[in-house]
Amino acid sequence: MGMMNEPRRAFLRTLMMTPIVPAMALAARRGAAESDDASGTPRKAVLVSMLPDELSYVDRFRLAREVGFAGVEVHTVSDTREAEDIARAAEETGLEIHSVMNSGHWEFPLSSPDADAVSKSVGIVETSIRNAALWKAEVVLLVPAVVNEEVSYRQAWERSQRVIRERILPMAERHQVVIAVEEVWNKFLLSPLEFARYVDELDSPWIRAYFDVGNIVFYGYPQDWIRTLGKRIVRLHLKDFKLDRKNGRFEWVNLGDGDIDWVAVRKALTEIGYGGYMTTEIEGGDEAYLEDVVARIDRFLAGKPPVG
Repeated sequence: MGMMNEPRRAFLRTLMMTPIVPAMALAARRGAAESDDASGTPRKAVLVSMLPDELSYVDRFRLAREVGFAGVEVHTVSDTREAEDIARAAEETGLEIHSVMNSGHWEFPLSSPDADAVSKSVGIVETSIRNAALWKAEVVLLVPAVVNEEVSYRQAWERSQRVIRERILPMAERHQVVIAVEEVWNKFLLSPLEFARYVDELDSPWIRAYFDVGNIVFYGYPQDWIRTLGKRIVRLHLKDFKLDRKNGRFEWVNLGDGDIDWVAVRKALTEIGYGGYMTTEIEGGDEAYLEDVVARIDRFLAGKPPVG
């Protein structure tokens, strides 16, 4: 791996100073501790798929900077030439690639009973880690397991932890990249206490939480999860949903157009001292649309509803 830039070195120094205590009983009282990346106001980032795909990476990244984003999250890229193009685009535009969204963890979950599927998944994570090293990204997002008819909750927990501990964290440490597990609609990590315990049991500075504000609105409140996870949170996803609980339906909507209490979420982030990147993960659009998204985030950061 090449020379690290100063923000990356500072991030890793902070990370190494943050202890992980593997005990569920400590989860609640640790919730108000500072975030690993507590450097002030959270930084705005955009998912690369939200940017117009007809543009080159340079033009996409330049547009992101011009509308007000400081960073971008990019999916796993296996093609060497494309990965190098992305690295050059980030260097040329000054847009920081702060995270890599790992691919393949749904098709080949780490919790699978099929050893070949698990090995394929580990190989994709390795590609993501190498992407992160090339792009100077600090974090790789990982969906750790999938519970289904063939895989029980306990099996998902134990299998995924074993693979992460034995095969993924050693790679992460070699490349100085943090693995951030995310709660998604995989019937796994269904409470903030479980999420905290899962991270703590892995007992490594190279494992943290990637918290998605929108993914838990069916069965929880993001402000509660934020306070419980506390400094385990190294990255955030921002999305919103409009819920029709009576009829069991929902729709993805722009930030502030759904049912999330964004003022309460901002207050919780302030309480834990979170100052890392938060990546918007909603429908993409043109320059005017992206400018509106940034304006909504700015209102949220100011402690106001995204739509005023």
